[in-house]
Amino acid sequence: MSAQCPLCESAGAALHARVGEWRFFRCDECRLTFRDPAQLPDADEERRHYALHENRPDDPGYRRFLERLASALGAVLPPGAVGIDFGSGPGPTLSFMLTERGFPTTQYDPVFAPARQVLERRYHFVTCTEVVEHLHRPRETFHRVDGLLRSGGWLGVMTELRRPEHDFERWWYVRDPTHVAFYERGTFDWIAAWLGWRVRHAARNVILLRKP
Repeated sequence: MSAQCPLCESAGAALHARVGEWRFFRCDECRLTFRDPAQLPDADEERRHYALHENRPDDPGYRRFLERLASALGAVLPPGAVGIDFGSGPGPTLSFMLTERGFPTTQYDPVFAPARQVLERRYHFVTCTEVVEHLHRPRETFHRVDGLLRSGGWLGVMTELRRPEHDFERWWYVRDPTHVAFYERGTFDWIAAWLGWRVRHAARNVILLRKP
């Protein structure tokens, strides 16, 4: 059994694991592990699950979690850089943290902040925190992000990276019903090469990519 990779479009991704009723494939080309396209959650299921999240801007623990990306990105941005938090979720917080640092940040989320006019501009930076693991069509989304970035712009990503020591079938990150794509360090190296970006693995599960 094989499937086409939704990132690099290789046709030969092999069946890799079964977790409950879900089937997962792994692509040898870009090293993405992804759920069987026939088993992706629908929009209503995703919306119900996202609504259970209790992330809030006034939650110190959540701010500490996001600080890894905020500090890594803030260290490379020019003063006054303007950005967008892509996939801001039901409790947007990172956009406030970056705005407080002097980097005005707007929000976009297809469910909770769907104002598409913000996607018609270009930005110095884009952030995706706990977003890319939800993507049904990651190739399309990374291409869209490339279009949102100005020359020299930065994409900051946070996602739990798959590591060699992980037993995939027992890995907690796979248990979320809306997590459908799982990345390794090498996956982001592939993305950078594909788009002509440069990649920096800045901290644990924090990846910075720069558009030339």
